[in-house]
Amino acid sequence: METPSDRVPLAERVEQLLAEEGPLPIVAAGHPVLRRPSVPYDGQLDDALLARFVQALRVTMRTAPGVGLAAPQVGVGLRIAVIEDPAPVPEEVRVARGREPQPFRVLVNPAYEAVGTERAAFFEGCLSVPGYQAVVARHAVVRLTAQDERGQALDEEFTGWPARIVQHETDHLDGTLYLDRAELRSLSCNAAAARYWGQPTAGDAARALGFELP
Repeated sequence: METPSDRVPLAERVEQLLAEEGPLPIVAAGHPVLRRPSVPYDGQLDDALLARFVQALRVTMRTAPGVGLAAPQVGVGLRIAVIEDPAPVPEEVRVARGREPQPFRVLVNPAYEAVGTERAAFFEGCLSVPGYQAVVARHAVVRLTAQDERGQALDEEFTGWPARIVQHETDHLDGTLYLDRAELRSLSCNAAAARYWGQPTAGDAARALGFELP
């Protein structure tokens, strides 16, 4: 289904978004843009507009707060995402989840592939599906290829939680939400997740809610 914004050129759509001060509005599940493959970035925005858009994504991600944000989450169907994770978690969580701090970076036209067959399952949430979390089994190690905002090639392996972030955000650019990959028996509102499933791993949730881990 076409929406009014679909008929607006991408550069004009971005200019309209940036006309407002503060963080960009994040669209929620049900918006068509979240279910469409994004258009590869090939210069639709001039350098100045791209820089402004990237900065707006950064501000929006930090304000939410989140550890990643894809352009479709603010209604722009371009293959661009940003990630950043200061990883302010207890040591046992850091070790169990492989959660290491990640600097801010821009991913343009990213794609990932699994490295090996190992998978890891943890609770995961999404800024476009507010209020809920679910367990998602993802590749433990992935190879990411992309460009940065200056057009420099990226080719890097990610492990642990950073690999999860990369997969989550790249999935957004393919029209995939984390719920498509989730164990739905684990679906929990944030309050229930905090009350019952705050452990570093998803083992207790799997046993209590009746699903299997990889």
